[in-house]
Amino acid sequence: MVDEFDVGSRLKALRLQFSLSQRQLAEAAGVPHGQISMIETNRSSPSVASLRKILGGFGISMSEFFEPDAVTTQQPFFTPGELRDLTSLLYQGNEPAQQKIEIKQVGDAKAHGLQILHERYEAGADTGGSMIEHDSNEGGIVISGELEITVGAEIRVLKAGDAYLFDSREPHRFRNISDRPAEVISACSPPYL
Repeated sequence: MVDEFDVGSRLKALRLQFSLSQRQLAEAAGVPHGQISMIETNRSSPSVASLRKILGGFGISMSEFFEPDAVTTQQPFFTPGELRDLTSLLYQGNEPAQQKIEIKQVGDAKAHGLQILHERYEAGADTGGSMIEHDSNEGGIVISGELEITVGAEIRVLKAGDAYLFDSREPHRFRNISDRPAEVISACSPPYL
């Protein structure tokens, strides 16, 4: 489980593996130098957005950070049990509404340059008050329930059969404001997790 994962030690080990000082990593990632030190000593827990930005300084994904020894296969077909659970990579219990989200990935997204996800949002689920932004394009289809999606200044409640497609550099957010679960099949290219 991610709760037991030592983010600070893993970040430091990666930084040393890449032969970077804390200052060099901070410059490469575009974050304050002190932030790297605080995370490495576990005095600060990074937000998903901050950690993704820092990992960009290495050119690695969130899944590579949290599961460095994960075995990748090139199989073309997957059963539900073979989908990779990315929920804990994204939402480490920061907000109760985020704990109501489940994200599963089909295969090795990085190897294919395409991330395909099965997302489940329980009633009250919310990706968080801070809007999400990343260098990708994403789209999806709501397959059951309703999901409120914010993209920039636009907000829309999508129902089963409705779809979305947008530039992920535009700040966005997903919320389930209904009283039943919502499920989405989505894709993102290039992968951002």
